[in-house]
Amino acid sequence: MPRESKQARIERVKKLLAALRREFPDATCALHFRTPLELLVATILSAQCTDARVNLVTPALFAKYRTAGAFAAAPQETLEQEIRSTGFFRNKARNIRGACAILAEEHGGRVPETMDELLALPGVARKTANVVLGTAYGKNEGVVVDTHVQRLAGRLGLTAHASNQGDRIEKDLMSVVPREQWTFFAHALVLHGRKTCTARKPDCPHCPLAKLCPSAGKV
Repeated sequence: MPRESKQARIERVKKLLAALRREFPDATCALHFRTPLELLVATILSAQCTDARVNLVTPALFAKYRTAGAFAAAPQETLEQEIRSTGFFRNKARNIRGACAILAEEHGGRVPETMDELLALPGVARKTANVVLGTAYGKNEGVVVDTHVQRLAGRLGLTAHASNQGDRIEKDLMSVVPREQWTFFAHALVLHGRKTCTARKPDCPHCPLAKLCPSAGKV
């Protein structure tokens, strides 16, 4: 089978996007939030944890801590216990308190809208920054690469990089997906990965992307 050219991949991605739009017209972040601060905290909590679990924890958390200053002032041990079920709770509590302290001291309590400022916060890497910028602020600065996006990008033939090379996978996707579609594309792939293209048993016979997928029927 001949190697797909970049232009051919770009054209195929247009068709993939159209199919994803039909399947998930309202695709958005699965984390529940009302403000950029809540989304930032929820995304930090979602590391190595399901969105469903995070959504069980955050209502009480957001009712108690309404500002960055409130999170920063929370006792470490108290916050740890409140987020314990999300896993890695000590590091997450430390990162949330540290990030919120910087927000309170340097940004007037507001979550910044630039990649560099977000990456300067404890516990924030490109994935988290992309979630906040794309979902809370509508800024397509990159593509969110989580486990679903990693898996599907490989199966769809959009990257040849291993799943532990998130930054390289992101660059591959950014090079073929139109910038204005970056946020939607990631959210739609996550939904598709949960519904159809699961890790252990993808449902290729009923997949709306099958005709565009080089892995269809081969996984």
